[in-house]
Amino acid sequence: MALVAARAAQAHGPQQVIIAKLVYAPAETTLHVGDTVTWVNNDLIAHTATAAKNTPGGPWEVMLPPGKSAAMQMTAAGTIDYYCRFHPNMKARLIVLTK
Repeated sequence: MALVAARAAQAHGPQQVIIAKLVYAPAETTLHVGDTVTWVNNDLIAHTATAAKNTPGGPWEVMLPPGKSAAMQMTAAGTIDYYCRFHPNMKARLIVLTK
């Protein structure tokens, strides 16, 4: 069963991160260059997905109003740690693999 879960985590295609109760879930998402990640904000307050200056693909920020979603295509391989600018204790990671 762990093998199936590992393969699913590295599958090509769109990935989704749900925000609820001030938590990104999953906290770690694996995808590939060219894939899209969509954040869905199920909280009643705004959040961001904000990556630092030294992030593969450059710094970026995705604004996530309450009850809304936003997507971004991954353009560079690497490990991206991101956080919510409004709630800095909210942290997660994207692992972007080459195709």
